[in-house]
Amino acid sequence: MYLKNLSIFQFKNHTNSLFNFNNSVNCFVGKNGAGKTNILDAIHYLGSTKSYFNRVDSQNIQFNQKLFIIKGVYDKNNDNDEVHCSFTENDGKTIKVNNKKYKKFSNHIGKYPTIIISPTDTNLITEGSDVRRKYIDSTISQFKPGYLNTLIQYNKALKQRNSLLKYFTEKNIFDENTLSIYDHQLINLGNSIYAERKDILKRIIPVFKNYYKEISSSNESVDLIYKSDLSEENYSDLLKKSIIKDRYSQYTSTGIHKDDIIFKMNDYSIKKTGSQGQQKSFLIALKLAQFDFTSSQLGFKPILLLDDIFDKLDDERIERIISYVRKNVFNQVFITDTHKQRSKEILTKSGVDFKIHEINQNIYSSNHEI
Repeated sequence: MYLKNLSIFQFKNHTNSLFNFNNSVNCFVGKNGAGKTNILDAIHYLGSTKSYFNRVDSQNIQFNQKLFIIKGVYDKNNDNDEVHCSFTENDGKTIKVNNKKYKKFSNHIGKYPTIIISPTDTNLITEGSDVRRKYIDSTISQFKPGYLNTLIQYNKALKQRNSLLKYFTEKNIFDENTLSIYDHQLINLGNSIYAERKDILKRIIPVFKNYYKEISSSNESVDLIYKSDLSEENYSDLLKKSIIKDRYSQYTSTGIHKDDIIFKMNDYSIKKTGSQGQQKSFLIALKLAQFDFTSSQLGFKPILLLDDIFDKLDDERIERIISYVRKNVFNQVFITDTHKQRSKEILTKSGVDFKIHEINQNIYSSNHEI
């Protein structure tokens, strides 16, 4: 699978942009603020139905406009698929493939997958557990559409249980039978989610460790530790034990919605002990392991998006990553860079087929390539 062309209309700072791509490496070069990262985000949107950087669709519309449209044509097994994503202030979001509209956006996930490596990925280390849960959930959803539906049902049941706990407090009552309805839903759905998260981490960890070793050329030991209440006790017992606490706090205090993934280096949290270089290598290794696992599950390779990669890594690490293209580990790759000459030199030296697109903030009416 690869993306043949892309059109962007009124998405972020792109008024009307059109690009034609090769099926190997495409590099967008230009000054900061020209809109390079927004092109990667448009590609991500086509595959995942949402922005990687701003999940509020209305905020991705160009200033003073009322809609945006992103279109792309994919070559998939020698057949062309046109994907259309749009959002209007009045009608909301529309996703179509070959002019056929989806009833559920979740049905689109996994058909045109992308893996993005971005400077903003540091939030996986620095932010709270919800960010890491969303990361692992989005990874599983790429190849298991049913998982996303299970997650949606779990969150709905959780919200209803919390509302019921609040209602009990307000009315000074307690109905164990009604509460047990939502407990039963959380137990069944939560056990399924826990099993999927546990399984994917078990399978990704050895690949992740190998990538870290290759990229960093160092001897640090790295690991991913899945932390879950369900690792210690079954969900039914957990809910029974926490009922007094839950009634007091009016919130379900235990379950898979509290899960976390601990990032470790040499048995310590990488957030506390890892240098910037080590953290970057850690995150890239994690994303590349995600890429490998997704490829194996889907039977084809996702598109890889590398945002500002040349500015954030030393030459040795960059050469190792680009070498994966030459070794056919990756298929189609999109890269952003602020220095055209640097990109040309690195990509020429690597021996891969590439195309450079020069991005100018003030010109968005035709195909930009050099």
